Amino acid sequence: MRQPKNRRTSRSPGVWRGAQPAASDDSSIEHGIRDQMGVSWRMFSGVVVVILSVILVLFFAAPFFYVRSVTVNGAQYLDEAEIFRYADIAEMHIFWVDPDNVRENILAASPVVADARVRIGWPPNMVRITIEEREPALLWTQSGVRVLVDLQGNVLRAPRDSESFPDLIQVIADSSLSEPPLPGVPIPPDVVAGALQLRSLVAGLPPLRYNAVNGLGFQENSWEVWLGVGTDMPNRLLIYEALRDNLLSRGITPLIINVADPDAVYYCWSLEFCE
Repeated sequence: MRQPKNRRTSRSPGVWRGAQPAASDDSSIEHGIRDQMGVSWRMFSGVVVVILSVILVLFFAAPFFYVRSVTVNGAQYLDEAEIFRYADIAEMHIFWVDPDNVRENILAASPVVADARVRIGWPPNMVRITIEEREPALLWTQSGVRVLVDLQGNVLRAPRDSESFPDLIQVIADSSLSEPPLPGVPIPPDVVAGALQLRSLVAGLPPLRYNAVNGLGFQENSWEVWLGVGTDMPNRLLIYEALRDNLLSRGITPLIINVADPDAVYYCWSLEFCE
């Protein structure tokens, strides 16, 4: 019997490659790294939230962020306490202070203030206010109340003392005005203009008087002079001086010389008779 031949098996030649490393799960490693990074970012975000919360608590709870005073520049006739009161922001948190509202409050409360600029900053000088005041032109006395009056006739305020304004014209209203002067009720501008003209025309001008009918006047020697109001004072003074000199040359001492209406000038030398 024929023996079967040995069959060759198809095998690849063996090549020894050395020990092979154990297979690793790369996906699990990457996932672990992402988990660690995710935890870190969450911790960082939490810390930021805590810090911001603490800052907000400090801003709203700390007393130095609440307005208890203001810094004022440019004021001569008003002090800081008055302007702080007009601003109406006492004990308000600085976050809620609106510069436009503060300006409007001050302008509405004080006729002395022509304009105001408001700036908001950080403590200690959180609110800084620069004031532009109206310039007084007259010291006006009416019904025993003395006030400052500006060029437009606005009643500003009562002066602390008359010695503080030695260069201002003094005008004293007589009993024809029975009510005291009020802020918001201006003195007629032609009265102010006439008073300013008289100061420039009459050397050593005494305190002026004011009558609702006769306008502005003053006392010269033993008689009263009335010149009306407005900016025609140079002409009225010429008329007055001519009439005065004429009367005195004739030996007549007048009691009143009235040039309030240049077209209807008259004088009195006694209370019983006037011409």
